[in-house]
Amino acid sequence: MGVHSGSERVLAGLDPEQRAAVTAPAGPVCILAGAGTGKTRAVTSRIAHRVLTGEVSGRHVLAVTFTARAAAELRARLTALGVSGVQARTFHAAALRQVRYFAPRLLAGRAMPELLDSKARLVTLAAARVGLRADRAAARDLAGEIEWAKSSLVEPGEYVVAAAKALRDTPHEPAKVAEVFVAYEKLKRANGVIDFEDMLRAAVWGIEEHPDVAEQVRGQYRHFVVDEYQDVNPLQQRLLEAWLGGRDDLTVVGDASQTIYSFTGATSTYLVDFPRRHQGATVLRLVRDYRSTPQVVGLANAVISQARGTEARLRLELRGQRPPGPEPDLRIFTDEPAEAAAVATRCRALVDAGTPAREIAVLFRTNAQSEAYEKALTGAEVPYVVQGAERFFERAEVRQAMVALRAATRSIPGETPLRDAVVEGLSAVGWAPDAAPAGGAARERWEALAALVGLADEYAATPPVLPIGEAAAVQRLVTLTDFNDELARRAAQQHVPTVEGVTLASLHSAKGLEWDAVFLVGLSEGTLPTTYARTAEQVEEERRLLYVGITRAREWLWLSYAVARSPGGRARRPSRFLPQLDRSGGATERAAAAPKRAERRRNQVISCRICGATLLAGPDRKLGRCPTCPSDIDEELYERLRDWRARVAAAQKVPAYVVFTDATITALAERRPGRREELIAIAGIGPRKIGLYGEPVLALVDGAAVDDVCREKTLETDP
Repeated sequence: MGVHSGSERVLAGLDPEQRAAVTAPAGPVCILAGAGTGKTRAVTSRIAHRVLTGEVSGRHVLAVTFTARAAAELRARLTALGVSGVQARTFHAAALRQVRYFAPRLLAGRAMPELLDSKARLVTLAAARVGLRADRAAARDLAGEIEWAKSSLVEPGEYVVAAAKALRDTPHEPAKVAEVFVAYEKLKRANGVIDFEDMLRAAVWGIEEHPDVAEQVRGQYRHFVVDEYQDVNPLQQRLLEAWLGGRDDLTVVGDASQTIYSFTGATSTYLVDFPRRHQGATVLRLVRDYRSTPQVVGLANAVISQARGTEARLRLELRGQRPPGPEPDLRIFTDEPAEAAAVATRCRALVDAGTPAREIAVLFRTNAQSEAYEKALTGAEVPYVVQGAERFFERAEVRQAMVALRAATRSIPGETPLRDAVVEGLSAVGWAPDAAPAGGAARERWEALAALVGLADEYAATPPVLPIGEAAAVQRLVTLTDFNDELARRAAQQHVPTVEGVTLASLHSAKGLEWDAVFLVGLSEGTLPTTYARTAEQVEEERRLLYVGITRAREWLWLSYAVARSPGGRARRPSRFLPQLDRSGGATERAAAAPKRAERRRNQVISCRICGATLLAGPDRKLGRCPTCPSDIDEELYERLRDWRARVAAAQKVPAYVVFTDATITALAERRPGRREELIAIAGIGPRKIGLYGEPVLALVDGAAVDDVCREKTLETDP
């Protein structure tokens, strides 16, 4: 394959905005990419296009992101595009690689300190040293504060002032947290270990304070790509600037509307200020949503359109590209057990109808909400996976399975087909392909091992990756030993397989993922937004959380809340971010118990009859279309309706809008109802107005002249 044909193949199928991002000139480039707009494709295509056209060398490119999964996807896509040599890593993985490489030089021959996997144990000891008892939850909260401080470049002596300035909701009095911070740092040094923030700082220090290290790093990496740039924290930005060394060949990709990790120190400031910080930067926008149906996209736009604050300056209005799908399902329940039971029942129905369980997710604001759904799904015999509860390769059953598969290489012949070898190896830990438990934790464990079998099928079917221009050789049989090596590589990179089961996840841990069907549950005031969101900025971040949740759905979306936490409990209001849900306490309670027709209509999601997008604004719902969609108004009918309205208003001595508003007149001229049922379907026309004006309006739509309609009405009222 020639260079020209390879680069042209990269550009094939890109939309105009994606193509502009891929072919943007060298230098600072900012790609504002909305959810589902193909940002990963744009990023990898940009790298591939630059490499294949000879503009850059792959070995001089460093692409960084925030999860091992995302980094693995970048590498896989680049390989598929025929590009090798590019380093695609998380910030932490890239920093760790550099620190380990330069450790002998930086540490004068001393061994590099061991890297802590978790702060929990040392934080617990540090808390005890300053007179605090910290259980597991308390230790996690204290560790979070220390991580925030270190990621924000805040030293222990600066913590109290910095926490107050940032309005941190600290787990203890700030001065006490600072004492724990100091004790933790001393314990680390005494034990000869470092944490992840230390490792990032070491990478920065190595470059900033050692010219020879800086020269070597900057000689290796000359072109940078940063994904999810809205999630960068000050320490990561400092490392990025150290890598750049004043150069400007930097492409950043982000979406300010998905800024949801400020509690960890992440800030969208660097994304928002990118054009100011990099004079002459190219700024591009990706707004065509290929993930979700227009109905889902419309709801997402409606929620984020109300956003205020800094991030709202870069708000993107998405344009759905998929065919229309089902309307979002909006539900209100009497209490949380009823909500969980309904969700489980619907999940069961979706699975029975053919939707794979792995393509369904139940998303909530806090991990504490998970338990009710675990119980309900178990009762409905629906398999589930709790996202973020424990890393896949750290689960006890997975570790045992990997030991069993390594042992099986000694007894299973090398020519055994890979799937058969893996199934036989897993039999040593009691797993069998036809022995899936009904549900619950046992089913979750079975599905985890089943995922290894699925991964074996995928691995066996994947052809070997060949360098560009190398002729394909006869593919040899993939052995169990090869597969064990692949599992070890994936475990090291946390590149986890997909487990068959409904995903239960917090909104934070769902970012970057997507499913065919998504349930957004517990959408009540006090939960979303949480009661801890006290400032305007914190409330806006809660709004963005809901936006992220909505945009995870490809086709089917359910939004719900329970009036009370438990049966007979105190009533709550729906989330302020859901304008289409009724806000009056009595109405919502009645809707939960026995919804009336008027209430159902008020809560109904109405779609644009032109593009299928969800309509939330009153005038748009009345018209039945988006304000930006083309009008199909009958101009002649519109003028007759206005003439008739003026005469009626004059006869009744009332303003014209009392008869019908302009929006209603427009809706009548566009929708041209032929029956009473079609009239009442137009928002703003109720039974009273049907009785007063139904017959003349239908006559006018049918073609009657205004004089004739008014004459008939006069004859009816003459004595």
